[in-house]
Amino acid sequence: MTSTPHPRPESEADDVARAVAGDTVAFERLYRTHVPRILALTRRMAGPDRADELTQDVFVRAWQKLALFRGESSLATWLHRMAVNVVIEQFRTLGTARDRFIPDGDDVLTRVPGPDAGRRWQTSMDLDTAMARLPQGARTVFVLHDVEGYRHEEIGTLLGVSIGTSKSQLHRARMALRGHLTAEAVS
Repeated sequence: MTSTPHPRPESEADDVARAVAGDTVAFERLYRTHVPRILALTRRMAGPDRADELTQDVFVRAWQKLALFRGESSLATWLHRMAVNVVIEQFRTLGTARDRFIPDGDDVLTRVPGPDAGRRWQTSMDLDTAMARLPQGARTVFVLHDVEGYRHEEIGTLLGVSIGTSKSQLHRARMALRGHLTAEAVS
């Protein structure tokens, strides 16, 4: 008796249905399709040191909750929202709510190293490197607002902060990024 190969699903919806029924091969296809975007999001929000672990958490949660996916939005949108929630939940779990924001009156630009800062600063810096230097909360607000397109009201709700805090953190993040990038451009 010969075995017939597992038929290739015709759509992502087919893979979702099969994964809900327990088909790990179908879920692996979904994972491979969506992991680059989710990894990039977790890297931008939480930094490269925690991105892999958080991405795995997102897909473990997706596997557990895939039956709740109703298809009202795309799977990519559903996973994106789940990733944002996983990262924010991680911040809360670690108790970093107070330390992740740039305090009012803190002039982050005075902390930008000059040209004599040593070899750890490279002459060509990209935005991802500059973003990684931001305090966690300021980076999160910047990514959610300027990269992912969330409104301040949504960010406030997600992070448990006021709209004003979201706006001020975004301003401080932009100024710090400008300072980091300008310092690198002149060195």
